[in-house]
Amino acid sequence: MMNLFSIFDPSISNNFSLNWFSSLYVLLLIPNFYWFIPSRYLYLMIIISKTLILEFIMLLNLKLNIYNIIMLISLFFYILLNNFMGMFPYIFTSSSHLVFSLTISLTLWISMMLFGWIKNSNNMFIHLVPQGTPNLLMPFMVLIESISNIIRPGTLAVRLSANMIAGHLLMTLISSTGNSLMFFFLIFMLLSQSLLIVLELSVSIIQAYVFTVLSTLYSSESN
Repeated sequence: MMNLFSIFDPSISNNFSLNWFSSLYVLLLIPNFYWFIPSRYLYLMIIISKTLILEFIMLLNLKLNIYNIIMLISLFFYILLNNFMGMFPYIFTSSSHLVFSLTISLTLWISMMLFGWIKNSNNMFIHLVPQGTPNLLMPFMVLIESISNIIRPGTLAVRLSANMIAGHLLMTLISSTGNSLMFFFLIFMLLSQSLLIVLELSVSIIQAYVFTVLSTLYSSESN
C-alpha cells in the first residue's frame, strides 16, 4: 500500500481496471433457491420493495410514475448491493468512486431535466421562484434556484462517494496500527473495528435510501 487511498485504486496489475467487475460480484453470491417461488429471500425482497413503494407513493403519483418507481427501486437495490459488497475483504468498492455515482446521478438528472423542460415547462419555471417571494428578490431567487438545480447531480454523487470513502479510510487507519499495539489495546481495536463494520453496514443502507429518495424528489418536480 503506497498510501491510504491506494485501497480505492481501480487498477490492478498491468494497468487493467478489472476491479470494476466487482459491481457484478453480487450475482455470484445470490443463492440458488432465491429463484424458487416462493422462497424466503424472494419474500424478503418483496417486503422491502413494498415498503419502498409505500414511501415513494407519497412523493410520486403512482398512475403517472409507475415506471419511475420501478426504476428507483431497482436503483436502490443496485446501490445497496454495491455498497454491501465493498464491506468484504479484498473486494473493490465501486460506489466510492465518482465515476460510479456521478454516472448514475448525472444520467438521472439529465433525463429528468429534459422531460421537465420539454413536457412541463410552466411547472419548471414555477419551481424557480418559490411562492411568496417579493418582486425585488425574484431575479436573485431565479439565479439561486438555477445554481442549486445544476449542482444536484454533483451533490448526489459526492454524498454517496464521500460517505463510503470515510468509513473505509477510518477502518484502514485504525487497523494500520495493529502491529505495534499491546494485547489489551489490540482487543480494544478489534472491538472498535467490529462496531465500525456495523456502522458501515447501516451507512450502506442509509446512503442507498437517501440517494433514491432525493432522486424521487427531483423526479417529482419535473412531473
